[in-house]
Amino acid sequence: MLKSMTGFGTATVEANGLSATAEVKTLNSKFLDIFCRLPRGFSDREIEVRNLLTQQLERGKVEFNLSITRTADLRPTVTINRPLVTAYISDLRETANSMLLSTSDDELFRLAMSMPNVYLTESASNVDTAQEDWALIQQAVLEAISRCNEFRAQEGASLEGKFREYIQTITDRLADVETQDVLRIPSVRERLRGNITDLLGNEEFDRNRFEQELVYYVEKFDISEEKVRLKNHLVYFMEVLATEEANGKKLNFIAQEIGREINTIGSKANDSVIQRYVVQMKDELEKIKEQTMNVI
Repeated sequence: MLKSMTGFGTATVEANGLSATAEVKTLNSKFLDIFCRLPRGFSDREIEVRNLLTQQLERGKVEFNLSITRTADLRPTVTINRPLVTAYISDLRETANSMLLSTSDDELFRLAMSMPNVYLTESASNVDTAQEDWALIQQAVLEAISRCNEFRAQEGASLEGKFREYIQTITDRLADVETQDVLRIPSVRERLRGNITDLLGNEEFDRNRFEQELVYYVEKFDISEEKVRLKNHLVYFMEVLATEEANGKKLNFIAQEIGREINTIGSKANDSVIQRYVVQMKDELEKIKEQTMNVI
């Protein structure tokens, strides 16, 4: 089954006050080229995202974008130890009174907030929250990749239909070449017979040279082998197209072999009608080559 390198997929997953939207876009490229855009705070997850993309997307230029939105109130990661702050203020006020110093509540509060152990960090809770967030994000990434692959498969099915049309057109023109080749042979034979008559009337006629020239012309005008090879290449292209292992590189290699046989037929036929058929076959072949560049 063919898969196009052009694809797009997006997915949004919401849970636990978090909304994660992942977007995957792929274009043509000889290799797998990944560009990631992650929000601040998740840049340390880029390697994991790249691994997911590499495992699922075989080839192409990949643009990945992740956006995160908090849909619920955030819990502070740092809290204040209020009982301890109250104790600090009370102790500072008693100390100031004992020394007959006048202090305002604002001054006492600022001093208390600068004392040790006033701020509490919920580290364990933060780790759990980060792991839950990543699990949600990972789900969105995988869904976006899956939808991108579905898009690629749909495009691949469309390309497969086009390939079959192009190959069928070349096959039809090859049949026309075979028909015209039968009509071409008598005219070539008459041309050679006329040339032989002229040579036989020449006193300096060299029979050995004549035989060499005759063999040369026979080989030059005969396209039997090229027709057989071209037909075999067309059949092989269709066979590969129907397999699970079909890929752009292999199809392009077969297309190159098809092109060689078409060019040889055009150069050896020496017939205007066949030349027109060759031009039409080349036109279809260029479409095939262009489309194989978009197949994984």
